[in-house]
Amino acid sequence: MERREFVASLVAGGCAGMCVDLTLYPLDTVKTRMQSQQGFHKAGGFRGIYAGVPSAAVGSFPNAAAFFVTYECTKSLLGASGALSAPHVAPVTHMLAASLGEIVACLIRVPTEVVKQRTQASPSSTTYRMLLATLRAEGVRGLYRGFGSTVLREIPFSLVQFPLWEYLKTLWSRRQGHTLYSWQAAVCGAFAGAVAAFVTTPLDVAKTRIILAKAGSTTARGNIPLVLHEVWKSQGLSGLFAGGIPRTAFISVGGFIFLGAYEKVRRSLL
Repeated sequence: MERREFVASLVAGGCAGMCVDLTLYPLDTVKTRMQSQQGFHKAGGFRGIYAGVPSAAVGSFPNAAAFFVTYECTKSLLGASGALSAPHVAPVTHMLAASLGEIVACLIRVPTEVVKQRTQASPSSTTYRMLLATLRAEGVRGLYRGFGSTVLREIPFSLVQFPLWEYLKTLWSRRQGHTLYSWQAAVCGAFAGAVAAFVTTPLDVAKTRIILAKAGSTTARGNIPLVLHEVWKSQGLSGLFAGGIPRTAFISVGGFIFLGAYEKVRRSLL
């Protein structure tokens, strides 16, 4: 990847991340409270809908920038030569690039997500107080509580979203005979995001429960199958898909803004 492409991916990814995280923050808060152990109303209901937003604001630019730089670099490396350069295996290249991108991005995303979600579920606290409380109680390791569950949620999500996004863009582009406009890439991103969001909602429920669980509890250990089994036993299918509607809405609209803004900014920089 050339330096100009690297910088374009970095800036476009960061700008896209900030656009979507800050625009759709209230939906994310509603989703977190619906998935919390204490339930939507006890977690704050519609009060303090922007609780935890400083954490999201600080983390969104570097998190999205890290993802897209890794995604584009990996795509470039895998597509340049070897068995993965053939057009018919392009979805495999996109899956591998997206998975690696998510692992790198989660190094930044998880600490901000931990502070953000705990503040969302305790609107009487502030982002700074929640950060200090987490560090006092669990140290730096506490900020990475749920790292494994977040990665295991994000990788399946990306395995669905990015190959589907790239495929839809290619299909639409072929039919109209020229490269898609940014708004068309955004429409493809909205559809791909909605599909990926819905099918991975149970993993998102598990991640939220693990992050919000009391330190030292069984849930806090991060055993995803055990957490999902407990949710299934206590709440059934509706529990596994708690927050599914706001999550799907958030990521669908977010996919439109995120991937559309990314394409627009990247193209203008190149």
